[in-house]
Amino acid sequence: MSNKKVRDQVKTVIVGAGRTGKEVRKKVDEAEDMELIGVVTRHGADEKCLDSLAELEEIPEVIIDFSKPERLDEILHYAESNSIPLILGTTAYSEEQKNMIYKLSEKIPIVYTSNFSLGITVLKQVLKQITPILKEEFDIEVEEMHHSAKLDSPSGTTKMLLETLNKEQEYKLVYGRNGNERRGKEIGVHSLRGGTVAGQHNIVYAGEDELLQISHQAHSNSIFAKGAVKAAKFILQKRNGIYDMSDVLFERKGS
Repeated sequence: MSNKKVRDQVKTVIVGAGRTGKEVRKKVDEAEDMELIGVVTRHGADEKCLDSLAELEEIPEVIIDFSKPERLDEILHYAESNSIPLILGTTAYSEEQKNMIYKLSEKIPIVYTSNFSLGITVLKQVLKQITPILKEEFDIEVEEMHHSAKLDSPSGTTKMLLETLNKEQEYKLVYGRNGNERRGKEIGVHSLRGGTVAGQHNIVYAGEDELLQISHQAHSNSIFAKGAVKAAKFILQKRNGIYDMSDVLFERKGS
């Protein structure tokens, strides 16, 4: 059992002050049971903004990260040294970095997911239920769109959904299409970038004479912040291990 306990105000640190990091800060500031004690960012403009976790004057009870992969070493080292639960929402980690996260989860509880949206979490559950039923008769395509400043493609959320759709690794993943070739046993993956779109994901099941589409649209990064704060309150009471938003919503692991 984690030695962290829910108190009147949970001392919280945020790493990253980009689109989602700023929204997380708003949610933490609004929460009566959370206290923001620092924001680690290279672009800070107030007294709570710090260049590194080492500059913190007190030890937090939880760290919420929406920064960049190059911050991971610092975060993991600080969390391990101080036994602090982590909420990790950064995407585009390398396989080596992912292995580091999983290894540390043997010592501290970590919520690690590519998308903290409650809607996306429910969408994953739906895909788990219907894909085995439809896959023999329906082709599957995935389309996603994000704002023009997004760096990784396809998105971390798309990769997460593909893991759900292709759990048995029976499909070839085809990223976009070009040329003159008949479709095989594959899932087409299509990434669009433009404007200020926070995030849109569309799963298409195309069968004979019928089409089923399941879509999720994020209208602002506020929904990810809401989920991250919910995860932060959840993780304080959990055993060491890796958790995702399905665990947060459906309480499937630990106690």
